[in-house]
Amino acid sequence: MKTFIKALALGIAPVTAIALTAAPAAAQSKQGIAVVDLQRAVATSAAYSTARTQIQTTYKAQIDSFTARKTAIDTDLKTKGDALQAALKAAGGKPTPAIETQYQQFQQSQQTAQAELQRLGQPIALANAYVEEQITAKLSDALKAAMTKAKVDLVLSPDATVSYQPTVDITAAVVTELNTLVPSVGITPPAGWQPGGRQGQAAAPAAAAPAPANPAQAPKSR
Repeated sequence: MKTFIKALALGIAPVTAIALTAAPAAAQSKQGIAVVDLQRAVATSAAYSTARTQIQTTYKAQIDSFTARKTAIDTDLKTKGDALQAALKAAGGKPTPAIETQYQQFQQSQQTAQAELQRLGQPIALANAYVEEQITAKLSDALKAAMTKAKVDLVLSPDATVSYQPTVDITAAVVTELNTLVPSVGITPPAGWQPGGRQGQAAAPAAAAPAPANPAQAPKSR
């Protein structure tokens, strides 16, 4: 959702530097200037709130399974991380062949855990993405309608402003329009559905976090 909304925001609002240099032109605006938090608008829409509650119920078994497995994995990785740190400390901070092997095994455990959690969480992630995509499909129309009613012809994102009065924030107006345009959404994606219209394609695996260069840089246990 963030990527889509940022792309939309770029189409309607200049970045701070551009906004500052274009101040004289903005002052000649025929109507007015407003601020909109598009991500908050989607997240507080009625359709999104209702869908989130429905997901918690419909996918309860998957959510519980994911949570339980993540807790077990976190505990296992912490134990292995503690053991690795202890071995490294005992060796005076100098990696030995045995520690290198232990570190490689720790990395493999992290990667395996990540892949397993991604697989377990995929149904939930797809449901969330499906909900967001249905709402954001009408976000541009909702924004335009809110701008028209507020007599605004220039909209900035909160990040593109230095300071503004609450009265220029029309996020709530965008939410009102979204509630009219998208009163409700489905939470179960069609078979083969993928975010962004990639129906029939396999979901791309999440990129693995960069691994530390050596055991001495391994994450310390919490």
